[in-house]
Amino acid sequence: MKEALEFLKKAGTFYLATVEGDQPHVRPFGAVCEFEGKLYIVTNNTKDVYKQMAANPKIEISGMAGGKWIRLKAEAVRDDRFEARKAMLDANPSLRNMYSEDDGKVEVLYLQNATATICSFSDAPVTYTF
Repeated sequence: MKEALEFLKKAGTFYLATVEGDQPHVRPFGAVCEFEGKLYIVTNNTKDVYKQMAANPKIEISGMAGGKWIRLKAEAVRDDRFEARKAMLDANPSLRNMYSEDDGKVEVLYLQNATATICSFSDAPVTYTF
């Protein structure tokens, strides 16, 4: 998990894919954190991406950094605890311009049953599960 977390932080912007019906949807994300040994992402519960993850929690993430790329498959699980939202906002202070722990909009989700593969053109792929 730590390797995937550090890669996504280094990438800065990564792309999260969901599906609605038979149509895939991809959008840029940029905030991640570790809380209680799990990798978390964040979104707003008024957005389609949140509704898509609630209907089908299977997601994929891709990003690039330092000549390498990551492909991460996981299930996104909602964590409604104040402490989890606080950890995300503390780890990503720029989000506090839009969200607060108790605003009723911010949603944090941790990734479970995850497989992350980090690839490059010069090295063999390395896969992590968490």
